Amino acid sequence: MLTMLSSFARFARIAAIAVVAVFAAADMAEARAGRGGSFGSRGMRTFSAPPVTNTAPRPAQPIERSMTQPGQVTPGITAPRPGATAQAAPQRRFGTGFLAGLLGAGLLGALFGAGFFGGLGGLGSIFGLLMQLALIGGLVWLAMSFFRRREQPAFAGAGAGQAQGAARSSLPGLGSLGGGLGGLAGGMAAGGAPATEEVVLSAADFDAFEQALYDVQKAFSDEDIAALRRLTTPEMVSFLSEDLAENAKAGVVNRLSDTKLLQGDLAEAWREGDDEYATVAMRFSLIDYKVDRASGALVEGSTSEPVEATELWTFRRSRGGPWLLSAIQQA
Repeated sequence: MLTMLSSFARFARIAAIAVVAVFAAADMAEARAGRGGSFGSRGMRTFSAPPVTNTAPRPAQPIERSMTQPGQVTPGITAPRPGATAQAAPQRRFGTGFLAGLLGAGLLGALFGAGFFGGLGGLGSIFGLLMQLALIGGLVWLAMSFFRRREQPAFAGAGAGQAQGAARSSLPGLGSLGGGLGGLAGGMAAGGAPATEEVVLSAADFDAFEQALYDVQKAFSDEDIAALRRLTTPEMVSFLSEDLAENAKAGVVNRLSDTKLLQGDLAEAWREGDDEYATVAMRFSLIDYKVDRASGALVEGSTSEPVEATELWTFRRSRGGPWLLSAIQQA
């Protein structure tokens, strides 16, 4: 009997470690343009979290590098109300909070030999152990079911038919703009974002966002500063140029190729004076590796195995001009 109980206890610990590893692995992928960081400016919303979306169901990482200062107000724009914050609605924090509670309440306890009710020493019976296993199994099942539902695209996936008219987006995964803007309205109300004017986007806008994904990655891979100036804001050119300079100093070249958009949707779109902003979530894959600048020998990554990343890209345009990439945030 003791041998059986010991086997059950070991199984619970192994299951706990496996669950922790699964969720940790989901955060490993990073895009190389910008070194997987969060940087740039989103106007008045630079330090406000974009609403979560089907493509990026978790809150985005805060912007770490920006020329915009906290509290800076664009001329002609009404400042946000005192006390307005970028806190996400409680339901948006459910995934993170649920995992934290899952790990804190039971899984970490199982790792150290004490479960939800203090382990075998607490109850001294098979009933206590079975209750631990049942609760751990139930919580793991709930967690996996929740994330499977969140990961299922609510809109057309990559390879779906082209959108029809201005009411549809041609960005794979975006589906109808009505669905995307519905999420935008809810996110703004709950997030306490500045009271700026909403913007309705067309299919052509989403075509531009998708093309920018490919063009920016290629320009970064080619170390083409002139192309980056055409595609991004001066601030983003500065940050990306710094990354390229660091690669040159290290004697390597970061090669990016075969970029493919897998899923995308709109987080929010708004106007500040003469400028319009749009933040879109994009999950994409690409070949990402580094080679020695002199010899061309592979230094890091794979020349054949793609990696995936999920990022939120913010674009800005002034007075009807072209959309320029103004910020990247990790999901």
